[in-house]
Amino acid sequence: MHLSTVETVLEYQVDAPTHLCFNIEAAHWPTQKILSERLHISSGVTPHRYTEPRSGNRFIRFDAAPGPLALRYKAEVEVHTSASDTTLRETPVNQVPDDIFPYLLATRYCESDALGNEVLRLFGQAAPGHARVRAIVEWIRSEVVYRPGSSDSNTTAQQVYQQRAGVCRDFAHLGITFCRALNIPARIVVGYVWFDEPPQDFHALFEAWLDGHWVMFDPTGMAPVDRLVRIGTGRDAKDVAFATMFGQLRMTSKEVMVLEHDPRPRDMVAPTPAPALARAAAF
Repeated sequence: MHLSTVETVLEYQVDAPTHLCFNIEAAHWPTQKILSERLHISSGVTPHRYTEPRSGNRFIRFDAAPGPLALRYKAEVEVHTSASDTTLRETPVNQVPDDIFPYLLATRYCESDALGNEVLRLFGQAAPGHARVRAIVEWIRSEVVYRPGSSDSNTTAQQVYQQRAGVCRDFAHLGITFCRALNIPARIVVGYVWFDEPPQDFHALFEAWLDGHWVMFDPTGMAPVDRLVRIGTGRDAKDVAFATMFGQLRMTSKEVMVLEHDPRPRDMVAPTPAPALARAAAF
């Protein structure tokens, strides 16, 4: 069990009437327990809140008038996870359950159909199961440079594969795409986690479905996956964006803070991603 305090402060200048949807609250998820939380939004805003039943993702929607806008969310969350079984196997496609099947399909950011031949060339002979997903993760870490500013909200996995640079969401999209091209269901996960060096930010990684279990992997190697406070789960980044806007506004400030209350054992400290100056988990 790990206990973390997480906090987000977002500030905007709204230029015209805008409808917004935020996904910044800790998810309702079996492996985490929200001990306390509070959300503050600028006065004059009437939020509508709903939780997606399957994913546990929690959304806040409201209309914002022109002027300054600020959101602050803070929570204390317990995370309960166990080590993954490295002997887990892949499931034949014809045995994948209906509710898992969508995570086999190509999506806007994860063009597994377009990269299928390349993925088979790289990993077709790798031992199937957990070992093959680990091989994917190690390939991404060694072949793709973590470089803030090298991608934007429209960058896809195919583009990341070609340019060999990106940020955490790009690393996650590439892992998802490679898995799906090998008929391994995979999905994106975003959340809060403390990094060894600031600045803190939302972090993206992915889960692969092996032997009836979702197993989490972080291609960036920036933080232990068992300490992630989950915010969102989805097919790709469009399902888990921390903010979606319909109108005109500008972000003026963004701050994400994570405080871990239980110390990490020395052997759990995450390796530093390369290159050394690439610290921010831009998402």
